[in-house]
Amino acid sequence: MNLRQVVALLNADVLTGKDFLDREVHTAFACDLMSDVLTFSENSTILLTGLVNTHTVRTAEMMDIGAIVFVRNKKPDKETLKLAEEIGIVTMTTEKILYTSCGILFNQGLKGAYIHR
Repeated sequence: MNLRQVVALLNADVLTGKDFLDREVHTAFACDLMSDVLTFSENSTILLTGLVNTHTVRTAEMMDIGAIVFVRNKKPDKETLKLAEEIGIVTMTTEKILYTSCGILFNQGLKGAYIHR
């Protein structure tokens, strides 16, 4: 699935990285605790979260996550969006809640990211 499809499925608004919507994603990870994000190991993952700060973008950068979906119509501040743009991370926002967003993507074949233990 590519990010353009994610945008359509979640009826999302793209905030940064509009030039990268053809990126493929194979797994998704959903949480609001960035320490939990550090426990998985997958490539081509999209992060779904309600946490809208620079820490989220920095965590995504560390884990090579190329896209973040902010749920519940959350919108990061200008500093966070600027950082995401500089790093090349696609960010988008959807009115849908986390549970619904994950369900939609799962039903379309996107698998959950593997947790490293």
